[in-house]
Amino acid sequence: MKSHRMNTRLVLCVLLGATLAVGCGSAAPDDPKALALSLAQFAAKPGPGGAPQPLPARVEFLTPQADGSWKLTTLDDADSNVFHKAMEYDGKLLTAAGSAAALKLWTRDASGKLTAETIWTKDFGGKFSRMRDVEVGDLFGDGRPALAVATHDQGVVATVQRDATGAFTVTEIDEEPDTFVHEIEIGDLDGDGVLEVYATPSEPNRLDGSEQSGFVARYVPKTGEGRKIVADLGTRHAKEILVDDVDGDGRDELYVVVEGKLDKETNALEHGVEIRRYDADTDPAEGVVIAEIRDRLTRFLTVGDVDGDGQKEMVAAAFQSGLWLLRPGEPGQKWKVSSIDRSSGGFEHAAILTDLDGDGRDELYAASDKHNEVRRYVWDPEKKRLVREVIYKRKAGGGVFTWNLMPVSGTLVPAE
Repeated sequence: MKSHRMNTRLVLCVLLGATLAVGCGSAAPDDPKALALSLAQFAAKPGPGGAPQPLPARVEFLTPQADGSWKLTTLDDADSNVFHKAMEYDGKLLTAAGSAAALKLWTRDASGKLTAETIWTKDFGGKFSRMRDVEVGDLFGDGRPALAVATHDQGVVATVQRDATGAFTVTEIDEEPDTFVHEIEIGDLDGDGVLEVYATPSEPNRLDGSEQSGFVARYVPKTGEGRKIVADLGTRHAKEILVDDVDGDGRDELYVVVEGKLDKETNALEHGVEIRRYDADTDPAEGVVIAEIRDRLTRFLTVGDVDGDGQKEMVAAAFQSGLWLLRPGEPGQKWKVSSIDRSSGGFEHAAILTDLDGDGRDELYAASDKHNEVRRYVWDPEKKRLVREVIYKRKAGGGVFTWNLMPVSGTLVPAE
């Protein structure tokens, strides 16, 4: 049983004129982790033709302080205009960027400055060149963490393997012209001890209601197995997937978010979002719908234990309808779906469940870009629900897309 901390009254305390909320949440642990936000940022004034003017790619770090406040520090990279992900990798900060596409490892020196080593960069030859997603796992069974990478817009899926000397080798295991690969997941659905890579190739983004086909592909780098379609979505597609053992049976499951569909003529929602479950033996055309959300997009699924009961829950972050808590039901049955916060949203609506405060329960962190806020939700056992507080309020001017949230060690946060 995980430990519990005493419930404390949560205070929503955004200071007038300040960017950080203070006095909110629990005291910081002695060696706190930080929350890393991967961003595309834009100037307050548009560029030529009225188009948003992109600024250098940015990672924002929010670090909890002993007094309950959250300290903001930043990392910019003028080589690119978007960080799609920033995460911890082998004691360093790994970033995946776009336009130009680059994977970089950042090391903090004695002065607190982060300096970068580029481990892979490439112009993929299409309209866009982006490192869109990256995950870490022992893909080759050699005891060393390797990377699985998704890219835009030539459908490249790649592995980045490090040898005993520390040198990196990139292997492109799949590619397809005019294809966006939005998401990578790593797991072991068949329980054979060999990790598989899952990816979501789809046709380029369309927002006008026209059909956009897609599927979920599986690769097994250790054995050299190439693309195998494990979820056939027909004329619909998925940008978000998740691989995790949510039901606690000792074997991973694949969860696929099938995006909603608009009527092209009326712009009305024809089909809402479906979350489908696939096990190792599920027919690609027969995914089990575990939940439906009346929304057009849901770009983030995250899993954790919000109430400390030892059972996992799932959170789905939808485009306009807010944040949703999903609890597993009986095998073959739909899950229980309840609203966490209908007043939260954004095109990506990045969210993550993670235990930053070390109390044995996962908190939910969500970037509500439409409100210019980063929010933290903590389980209240008396109210039996997640309660919101604002930990970061952006100043007016400019704009951002928050593409990802990840916990990282405080030792990787740059000095001011």
